[in-house]
Amino acid sequence: MAQYPQEVVHRFHAPPEQADGGLVGEAPKSWQSISIQDYDPAWTARYAATNALLNEVLGELILHSEHVGSTSVPGLAAKPIIDIDLLLEDTADESRYVPALEGVGYRLVLRQPWWHGHRMLVGPAEDINLHVWPQDAPEPIRHRLFRDWLRSHPEDRELYAATKRRLARETAHRADDYSLAKNDVIDRILARIFAAASV
Repeated sequence: MAQYPQEVVHRFHAPPEQADGGLVGEAPKSWQSISIQDYDPAWTARYAATNALLNEVLGELILHSEHVGSTSVPGLAAKPIIDIDLLLEDTADESRYVPALEGVGYRLVLRQPWWHGHRMLVGPAEDINLHVWPQDAPEPIRHRLFRDWLRSHPEDRELYAATKRRLARETAHRADDYSLAKNDVIDRILARIFAAASV
């Protein structure tokens, strides 16, 4: 089985104050409340259409793009927001890609150089989270491993769905806590993924 380097196995957790420090401008309205919905097959088509547009706008700058997050897992309940990992050679020079994306309605909302150079833009309707990473970032690898594991392991898919629904209720009045609250179950599932890979 595959063995993964330590930078992939050990997941980075930013403290809340550091994560907040990366905010650019006004936070998206979609962050104010958490709505978990049953899986919708239309999410795949939304990714495909968005990916086609990204390729038109950025062309050869894109090294790779991938539909990740809960909307990429058939049968998994999710927030109706499409997460896309977009890999570029480098994210530090925002002039190479941010203005082009702004031209089609995207807005830069997170700049997190301490998190493997991560930038995040939201689409015009705030239903697309575009995560921009440099080509050697380990986080997109974890995203793909997590997605593929949930696609093929229904027990963990159901565990994750149930946990998200519970946490959405528990953090209803403090939606900012939702993502941090998921870390425990995500880390437990990732531990199973890496354990299976080392057998």
